[in-house]
Amino acid sequence: MDGPRVAYHDPTHDGSPTRVASRERARASGVELRAFPADESDLRVAGLLLDGLLGVNVHFPLDAPTAARVSAMNAAGVPILALDLATGTDPTTGALNQPHIRAVATIAIGRPKVGSLLDPGRDATGDLWCAPIGIHDADLLDAGPDAFVLTESGFETLLPRRTAQADKRSSGAPLIVAGSGEFPGAAILCALGAARAGAGYVTVAVPQAAVETVRAHLIEQVVVPFDDTDAQSAIHTIAGLTEHCSSLAIGPGLALSEATGTIVREIVAQTKLPTVADASALHLLTGHLSGLRDDGTLILTPHEGEFALVSGRGTIAPGGRRERLRAFLDEFGIPTLLKGRTTLVADRTSLHLNPTGTSALATAGTGDVLSGIVATLLSQGLAPVDAGRVGAFWHGRAGACAAAARPFGVVAGDVANALGQASRARSDASPVRIF
Repeated sequence: MDGPRVAYHDPTHDGSPTRVASRERARASGVELRAFPADESDLRVAGLLLDGLLGVNVHFPLDAPTAARVSAMNAAGVPILALDLATGTDPTTGALNQPHIRAVATIAIGRPKVGSLLDPGRDATGDLWCAPIGIHDADLLDAGPDAFVLTESGFETLLPRRTAQADKRSSGAPLIVAGSGEFPGAAILCALGAARAGAGYVTVAVPQAAVETVRAHLIEQVVVPFDDTDAQSAIHTIAGLTEHCSSLAIGPGLALSEATGTIVREIVAQTKLPTVADASALHLLTGHLSGLRDDGTLILTPHEGEFALVSGRGTIAPGGRRERLRAFLDEFGIPTLLKGRTTLVADRTSLHLNPTGTSALATAGTGDVLSGIVATLLSQGLAPVDAGRVGAFWHGRAGACAAAARPFGVVAGDVANALGQASRARSDASPVRIF
């Protein structure tokens, strides 16, 4: 960048050896040192401001001098690049001090800080870049070794690929149990998500009232009806289908009837298939989670409203997603994908934060597509947590691809159809990038 490089500092705190050494290095590299300006007028002529006011050990509220500097930097109207963490963002919860730096981008030193990915801190962070400097996970102060963010390279490594010898069943044979007379589209979208995620043989079990509509939309998938008014008959039909499938997705669009509740609970408890339970299945499993599938082969995929119900503890308080999810895992031990702008995927020992969430996914049916994606990944051999984090990452990228092609009016089918494009490595597809 043309023009002088200026570093503003607080002369009242310049006596420590570290600060003295920092000033000497700055002068040696041609940086002019000045005391921090009293108002923003001196900052408005800059082309870029670097925010290095505070580090990850920040405590709220900010002291008065720091708060004044934050306000001056924001008021200057100059793009701000934050170093490690935007000043005023809590590194562990994403809570924001008032005022706080509003950065266009943040360069995280070593690893991203969890608070930079969680709302509302994500907005203050801007684009997030990571600068590896040799820090090991065990050295981190903010997240510890149990919190992870999937990167482009990690996604590419985990995403299953077909071998030259693959056949339609070895490519993934998920069973979708979904839909109703009122919501046949949920089964269609779930099946479409599974197919576009690479499944070779998708079977869709739907209540008799939905079968005509579902068959009209799904010509490559096998559609099998069951009687959702006769629980034992339905259980027999679905159990027979599981013998020829390699994973199960259950819940999208199912009726919330007593008979359907019996069907869902019996199938989830009895089958040995890796299973993703979503939507209506979460309602119907509420109160029946203790001791359910403690072998780690089941993953739940609630949004916050569903999680409030299935957890039995009500609405999540702002900033409380991590703590509530951890409490739920401590109680039930069932791997869970908690949807949101930053989707959280966790089991008892690890937490994964998905960075690819986009508002393009804020439309009916995208959760059904995600269930289908996760079902396919399970059928291809991924463990539930890996299927959840890869599925969420891919789902978010597909939403971004769909929005790029259609800036307004993205629907769930667009997201499913964008999965092929989104499967390719794209360095600009994720807001978390590595130098």
